[in-house]
Amino acid sequence: MEKTQRETIAWVDLLRIIACFLVILAHACDPFVGKFDDNPSEFLSGALFGSLVRSCVPLFVMISGVLLLPIKADMGTFYSRRAKRILIPLAFWSILLPVLYYLYLNFGVEATVNPGIVMENYTLEATLTKMYTFLFNFNYDTTPLWYLYMLIGLYLILPIISAWLTQASQRDIKRFLYIWVISAIVPYIQMVAPSLGYTGNYGSMGLFGECYWNGFGIFYYFSGFLGFAVLAYYLKRFPLNWSWKRTLSITIPLFLLGYAITALGFILTQKYFPGSYENLEVVWYFYGINVLMMTVAVFITVQKIKISPSPLLSKIAGLTFGVYLCHFVVVQFAYDLVYPNLNLPPFIQIPLIAIIAFFVSLFIIWLMSLNKLTRKVIQ
Repeated sequence: MEKTQRETIAWVDLLRIIACFLVILAHACDPFVGKFDDNPSEFLSGALFGSLVRSCVPLFVMISGVLLLPIKADMGTFYSRRAKRILIPLAFWSILLPVLYYLYLNFGVEATVNPGIVMENYTLEATLTKMYTFLFNFNYDTTPLWYLYMLIGLYLILPIISAWLTQASQRDIKRFLYIWVISAIVPYIQMVAPSLGYTGNYGSMGLFGECYWNGFGIFYYFSGFLGFAVLAYYLKRFPLNWSWKRTLSITIPLFLLGYAITALGFILTQKYFPGSYENLEVVWYFYGINVLMMTVAVFITVQKIKISPSPLLSKIAGLTFGVYLCHFVVVQFAYDLVYPNLNLPPFIQIPLIAIIAFFVSLFIIWLMSLNKLTRKVIQ
């Protein structure tokens, strides 16, 4: 997401822009998905679009893997550089976004139509509390910033994993990735285990050693977003060199299969497990096997594109980190603009909201990039 090297890799710039728009499209779906059975048409449109874009965050992690691995700096230098790029924007936007939401919801519109908003959470007192509790975690107003918390954890482990990657054989890296792929299936095993008679441990439904006093099961150290960074490094170090025919013959079915599992799984889970938010989210996990398939398909396809470096492409790509940071409240504005005022089908409203939010956010971040001080919180 962020610019991590001075050299420009055109296909990476393109991938960054694609991933950024997919994130915005994902958040444009949220209020429609929230309708559930109240409005089946809106729920279905939100579910289908929302399932389509689940590769957005994993693609950002893979971009980091391409640009950062292997790490040549010592651990202290790497941590220092990453801290400046992440901690300052995290603090700035964690404070600013609740303020913007407070001003917008209390003075900008009479009432929001977004079902995700609870007005009691937007009093002055609640807003002031949000402005410092980011030290513990993100809140609704700062939902996209969960990525920064995760990214900090990823950065902490990257120098260690990088040292291994530089001396690891292709076979060794493959072994790591095989175990990682298995870990991506675990959430589904956890979903079906109760139907097979598993009752958990003292009320905890964790698997493979997980319980209330131990959150570290068999696959803990091989699971999550780290695998995407390692996979990206692997594909850079050991290029596939496939023809376009072979590439598309593999990536298109792979993406469609992943999408079918994601969309149908999400819709069927809502139908047969109504009110089970925990199970519903499993199908949309960014590190689930179905999303992994979609992500790999998109990454390999875009990596294959021969595209010349473009100043405009590079400029927009350089602004995507800031667009990601500010877009959530802009999506709220775009939703309130489109949903109650334009009598359009939901499958048209959703991309329209995303397009408006993307370009408005891009304009805001471009203006901020012109100032030396504000530039520090968007790049």
